Amino acid sequence: MNLARLGDHAKFLSGFAFKSTFFNDEGSGLHVVRIRDVVRGHSETFYSGEYDDRYLVSNGDYLIGMDGEFNLARWQSESALLNQRVCKIDSLSEDVDREYLGRFLPIALKEIENATPFATVKHLSVKALNDIQIPLPPLAEQKRIAGVLDAADALRAKRRESLAQLDALLQSTFLDMFGDPVTNPMGWEQCMLGDVVHSAKDGPHVSPVYSEDGIPFLSTRHIRPGEVIWEDLRYIDEEEAKRQWKKCKPVCGDILYTKGGTTGLAARVTTSKPFAVWVHIALLKLVTEKVHPIWIEAMLNSAYCYAQSQRYTHGIANRDLGLKRMVKIQIYLPPMDEQQHFANVVESIEQQKASHRAHLAELDTLFASLQSRAFRGDL
Repeated sequence: MNLARLGDHAKFLSGFAFKSTFFNDEGSGLHVVRIRDVVRGHSETFYSGEYDDRYLVSNGDYLIGMDGEFNLARWQSESALLNQRVCKIDSLSEDVDREYLGRFLPIALKEIENATPFATVKHLSVKALNDIQIPLPPLAEQKRIAGVLDAADALRAKRRESLAQLDALLQSTFLDMFGDPVTNPMGWEQCMLGDVVHSAKDGPHVSPVYSEDGIPFLSTRHIRPGEVIWEDLRYIDEEEAKRQWKKCKPVCGDILYTKGGTTGLAARVTTSKPFAVWVHIALLKLVTEKVHPIWIEAMLNSAYCYAQSQRYTHGIANRDLGLKRMVKIQIYLPPMDEQQHFANVVESIEQQKASHRAHLAELDTLFASLQSRAFRGDL
């Protein structure tokens, strides 16, 4: 397949350094697209100053983040202004299909990102964009390739939507069975988190000695509501782990609760494999006669408990949900048989989620294969 220099077929427009003194969140003026808004596809910041129409972004425009991660995303919101360190595909020659380019660019951008050295933040230049070599088959073939990849991606989107619906079902099941914790309409016994845990500790406050492999060492980025993310891990050796475990050692059934940086997210431990945690994760050991791990995980991730966790989180640059404040979080306490019934429902839903995740992984593999074949001319 013939390769062409992208800059000979596409024009990129870099954003303007709009004055932040005209930024506001009150709805005055037009939305302004900053680098954090590229992937989100929408902006919550407005600009009320003067602007040049060249920097208008329309629904459907492709935008590229030029700092940090070099992301491509389609703007899917109302008209906005293009801020600095964000660029858009401004125009294309007649022999390039926009959807085909939208499918190819993420691959090229990731290759540039991986090859870009940095001291603090990676920067992408328009020159690097112009120098990208793009496979350029006839226009009809570009449209066919884009259509095949669109269809494959649509399957992945449906599977992700199914997972999101199951997550929503978990939340609604909790409220249906126990009622809104704010009003406690069923009159459950009320208590504090500290009443249902016999230990609330965090990891050591001294950075560990890392190793190439060994025992996983988790930080807050590995904790999501109801889930531990076993990716992008760092490791410590067994000797270092034993030092960490003198303070707290996670076991199956414990609750991990984020207390530094991103605070107020709970995930139960579902593995018997050894691991250790950083100081910004609290390890809650439960009074199992009072609470089921699945139920308290859902309770702590409710909007009611999350709001309390944010009130108890102190600091701006270094946000911390202290252990002594954490245990004051108010909860209600249904009987154990009710909690067990909820846990049974959750386990059933999680089995469905596991099946969906496995299918999604297969679709991701298929999509990657189709991409590779498409842009080397084998599709």
